[in-house]
Amino acid sequence: MERFTIEVGSYGVNCSVLHSDGKAWIVDPGEEGERIAALAARRGLVPQAILLTHAHFDHIGGIPALKRAFPDIPVYAHPADRPIFGHPFNQMPPEYPSIGVPDGLRDVATLEIPGLQVIHTPGHTPGGVCYFFADFDGAPLLLSGDTLFAGSVGRTDFPGGSMSAMTESLRKLADLPDGTVVVPGHGPATTIAAEKAGNPFMA
Repeated sequence: MERFTIEVGSYGVNCSVLHSDGKAWIVDPGEEGERIAALAARRGLVPQAILLTHAHFDHIGGIPALKRAFPDIPVYAHPADRPIFGHPFNQMPPEYPSIGVPDGLRDVATLEIPGLQVIHTPGHTPGGVCYFFADFDGAPLLLSGDTLFAGSVGRTDFPGGSMSAMTESLRKLADLPDGTVVVPGHGPATTIAAEKAGNPFMA
């Protein structure tokens, strides 16, 4: 399996596209759904599903355009984040209007991708998850959403956030191999080793 990651929207969300044998899985299409669809088509990829690390508006804004391009594409998220879709706080018009609960929303626990482990990491939101591959093109890979950033972590002061839950989630991530490449929801990539050494929240 391979990956490419692009920055989308005014909040600079890292949208990763995982692909293998012409199939693609789109993680956190925060905006610019048309651009994501066009990039997939240019590479001859057929999107199979949209995977969400959590349901905040800046990570889901590209879903409507992708659903127009691929009407039957399912959307996977943790059920604890379902109430966030369409909630009045979860929008910032005009760029990020409410999109409501996406058609075809499925429980991420039912997702089947070879080699993928879904790790529930509440703290930023109740249903936050990270996507972990023990071997992704020769190295461990973690798509950490807004749980873990290079040198920091996601905010816990939004509705549904919890610092105590975040602390427990970070303990789970600290147990991953040190060489794990971490692609966060925003900002530069890092590694588990670097975060254990220099991120005060991982101490």
